[in-house]
Amino acid sequence: MNQNPILVERYRAGVLESFHRGVICVVDKNNKILFSVGDVQQICYPRSALKLIQVLPLLESGAAAHYGFTDKEIAIMCGSHNGEKQHLEVVNGILAKIGLDKEYLKCGKQYPTLNEDRNDLICAHKNPEHIHNNCSGKHAGFLALAKFLGEDLETYLLPQHPIHQLIKKVTAEIHEYPIEKIVTAMDGCSAPIFSLPVFNQAVAYKNLCDYEQYPSPRREAIKRVVDCVTAYPEMIGGTKRYCSEMMALCGKKVFGKTGADGIYSIGFINEKLGCCIKIDDGLMGPQYAVAQKLLEESGLFAEAELAALHHYVEEPLTNWNKWETGICKVNEEAFVGFKEKISNTLLQKS
Repeated sequence: MNQNPILVERYRAGVLESFHRGVICVVDKNNKILFSVGDVQQICYPRSALKLIQVLPLLESGAAAHYGFTDKEIAIMCGSHNGEKQHLEVVNGILAKIGLDKEYLKCGKQYPTLNEDRNDLICAHKNPEHIHNNCSGKHAGFLALAKFLGEDLETYLLPQHPIHQLIKKVTAEIHEYPIEKIVTAMDGCSAPIFSLPVFNQAVAYKNLCDYEQYPSPRREAIKRVVDCVTAYPEMIGGTKRYCSEMMALCGKKVFGKTGADGIYSIGFINEKLGCCIKIDDGLMGPQYAVAQKLLEESGLFAEAELAALHHYVEEPLTNWNKWETGICKVNEEAFVGFKEKISNTLLQKS
């Protein structure tokens, strides 16, 4: 078995101490691979990068319109939020609209991401709840779809539940991958998750950009998802999160979503390109370095536009004394040829 190339490296005193191998796949409107490194047919789970697709049945069914969900509420259904106050308010709003409360959520009790929010709970002698889980927005969407369809709410996480059969069908269609080849597993939030090649995960995000190819109601559903996540990037992650920071700066041109175990998927909206990044060892962080490097090399942005995010590409490592001990940076060799292959394509279409 050939190893995937090294994408991100960590140095201490100039010595390569650790590294992260992985896959990058970028496809165009016709599913042609424009740039790739590593095994693009590698099977993995999109994890939370699938959320933009898992929400589509809610929109296509008419449930979102029936309950009057706002764009911000649709956005948090696609998000992996920090559990900040702003996030809890939006998720509670979704549940209120469908006549349920947070006790119906089964995503798992999780402390908020940010230290200040976690400490507030501890100081108040409160335990984390399911609503603090980074996937509670997605689960609120699941419950809304189940209730709209008149399906059982207690068993809404079972793979055989009708809502997940709908989601699996849509997943296969958007990824252009045979449904019979998909392996269903359990995600970190206990929801069903589906195995897919990296190539097809890139195809899926291209299809999210190229929504005009679909008939109604899918065309309108996909367009709304893209519009919502780019209009409300703070719902996708939150404070100090790459997805939110990136889309706050780039949302008119690019949207992106992280997934656990080293996944990052990107859609280049106007150019109708899709990208998937997978870090082999599953560490969270290196995929943001790769994603940011791709944006900086794409030719879509001036250097100054992305300056606030450049630290993701090359970032000092520090110890508990805040002393600099080394550096984490992308392996430039892995990106050779990307600028020539991609930036010219993007600029020609811009």
